[in-house]
Amino acid sequence: MISTGVIFQVAVRSIRLHFLRSVLAALGIVIGVVAIASMGMMGANMTLAITDQLSDMANMLVVGPSTGGGGGGFGGFIGGGGAGDSYITEKQYQNIQKIASKYGIVYTLRSSSEYIEIGKSRGRATIYGLDTEVLPKILALQEGAFSKSITSVVIGPRLADRYGLKIGSRIDIGNPDEGSVTTVRVSGIIEERGMSFDLNTDSAIVGSDRLFTIILGGEGKYNQVNIVLSDISRVDEAKKEITDELNRRDEVISIQDSSRMLETITSSLSTMTGFVMAIAGISLLVAAVSIFNVMMMSVNERIREIGIMRSIGVQRWDIRKMFLYEAGVLGTVGAGIGAAVSFAFGYIFVFGMVGTVNYFFSPQSLLFIPYAMAVGILVCVLSGIYPAWRASNLDPVEALRAE
Repeated sequence: MISTGVIFQVAVRSIRLHFLRSVLAALGIVIGVVAIASMGMMGANMTLAITDQLSDMANMLVVGPSTGGGGGGFGGFIGGGGAGDSYITEKQYQNIQKIASKYGIVYTLRSSSEYIEIGKSRGRATIYGLDTEVLPKILALQEGAFSKSITSVVIGPRLADRYGLKIGSRIDIGNPDEGSVTTVRVSGIIEERGMSFDLNTDSAIVGSDRLFTIILGGEGKYNQVNIVLSDISRVDEAKKEITDELNRRDEVISIQDSSRMLETITSSLSTMTGFVMAIAGISLLVAAVSIFNVMMMSVNERIREIGIMRSIGVQRWDIRKMFLYEAGVLGTVGAGIGAAVSFAFGYIFVFGMVGTVNYFFSPQSLLFIPYAMAVGILVCVLSGIYPAWRASNLDPVEALRAE
């Protein structure tokens, strides 16, 4: 019986004798490993970035009208708050505040998308109306100060950059063609918050509740009520108590739990990542066909060599091992090169698609490199099983007669 070391050396020798063919076969594994690792790292980084960004808001409950003009999604139930829309009434808000004040900060929110004019520039922006006492508790300023008068507002950083706004800049809110324009002055610029569950302020104007009703009306009508829980473990308790009280006769309000929404988003991103990785895995199927073809060619070219080895006492299992070693070497080399390329290519890919590499070196991200390597090596070994079996079952006498 020939030793394992000799069998391995024979397998490596075969690869060297057909070097170009082996390189092309291994190249398919490199491409497959890079595709799977890069897609996986992109999905992991996207999930980590969004989860980290939204986790600070995971203690948020958003209460909105059950039906009508309200809508779900990020930033709450955005609506106009007009007479024809669904809204939270003053009485409902008082009931919510009475119940939820023991769980954390409770505040109302009015919002609407309106025309704005800054100098000669015109556009649209979301206008928020909030209690001025609540503003410092839920927002942080980049510069300036919170509104101290009914005609001063704070604005988001993206809105400030878009129109070149500074502290003291003036904004006209309303459509001049309709003759209803209100001029406000910028007193502060909010720190960038990104995506959030309560309100999206990066491109918005935030003023007092009184300013909102002066411009747009809707006294006693609120788009939503937000509750910032001081203890996230009491979220189910708070939801149950509010719904039991307000929906006792009819379903008049609905509650969005930001922690549940965060779980949904994370699950959706994981599903998307898995789907994209499956598509990337098609390249490994192509590589598997290439490896299979190379191995079958190797068997056909070495029939006489196999016959000689069998005639001097080499066992069938040793023949199988020789070809499996050959497939394993191709897979290991291809997967190793693919891993190195994945690290560099994945870094660039993640930066381009996600916009940040803050999470690139996290275990959840880098885990996809060894995972892709393992899949690549496994594909190679599986592709070599049938050629190895066929080689080991050749009749020694017939093999010796082969030209």
